Amino acid sequence: MKTTAVSLPRLTLPSSSGLTARLGDFVTLMKPRVMLLAVFTALVGLLIAPRHLDPLHAAIAIMAIAAGGGAAGVLNMWYESDIDAAMTRTAKRPIPRGKISRAEALLFGTALAGGAVATLGFALNVVAAALLAFAIVFYVVVYTMWLKRRTPQNIVIGGAAGALPPVIGWAAATGSVGLESLVLFLIIFLWTPPHFWALALNRSDEYARAGIPMLPVVAGRAATTRQILIYSALLVPATVLPWVLGFAGSTYAAAVVVCGTIFIGFTVQLRLSRATDTRPAQRVFAFSIFYLFVLFAALLTGGSIDRAQTLSAPGAWANRELAQSKLPSRLGHATRPSSSLVKTDGV
Repeated sequence: MKTTAVSLPRLTLPSSSGLTARLGDFVTLMKPRVMLLAVFTALVGLLIAPRHLDPLHAAIAIMAIAAGGGAAGVLNMWYESDIDAAMTRTAKRPIPRGKISRAEALLFGTALAGGAVATLGFALNVVAAALLAFAIVFYVVVYTMWLKRRTPQNIVIGGAAGALPPVIGWAAATGSVGLESLVLFLIIFLWTPPHFWALALNRSDEYARAGIPMLPVVAGRAATTRQILIYSALLVPATVLPWVLGFAGSTYAAAVVVCGTIFIGFTVQLRLSRATDTRPAQRVFAFSIFYLFVLFAALLTGGSIDRAQTLSAPGAWANRELAQSKLPSRLGHATRPSSSLVKTDGV
């Protein structure tokens, strides 16, 4: 009797290189470069706060904020996959290339956002978790879904989401929102329009093709360079506030003077440049990243002695505030205790 061999389907498992590539695609969805800047500013907000977190809770806070920022990036790419496919700068992202489906991106982004907010709420406090949730929703719903395709002021209003990380970091440490953290919010908020409009100037054709009403597309180059100069002129005085309010030292003040002067010089140069010259806009965009990084790094180095005292003795900051209240401040008045000390029981 003749028997016939039956071939069973062979189960093929993805190779390690395939898994690594797919993992890399999911990481790309999180916009790691944007997330890195948000994490750094959040870390500064956490470290300059008047209440000390132990290393474990500090690490959890930063990882949760990083995950929340990454989730916002994933959901942004999920919703804007049609725009990404139409622009040269974004056409190689995972969804337009078919590496990850929109359904997978939506599931990943939603799970990441929920996990980040829940972790921050359970491990730290409700205030920080609520701020993180607000930042994600504002970026995804208000900016991505509503503003970006409807108004040239999308970057101005939507920039509030990107300015929240230092406030979230501060809240993670203190359980409240202090004046100092709001000053950092203001700095990033005013920094955002010049930063993104400088990028958009050299990519206005791409934005026009994708149907995005960025300011250079709607108002033209002259109006955009004028707005960049105006926001830069508002930004530089705002960067002085941390020194004026007494939570930044001489290192920070020096960074403000040097970097602020250079930044204004670059924006003036951009304003006076020819439309065919793309270099001034590139310089403004590139230096704006360096500018923000240097300012926030100087906030850390300028107050390292005070923070070391805070780490070694939780009551040291309060004693310092009490001592400073008896000394003349830079404004010529008695220094008031930090507003963040009103509520410090949220952790």
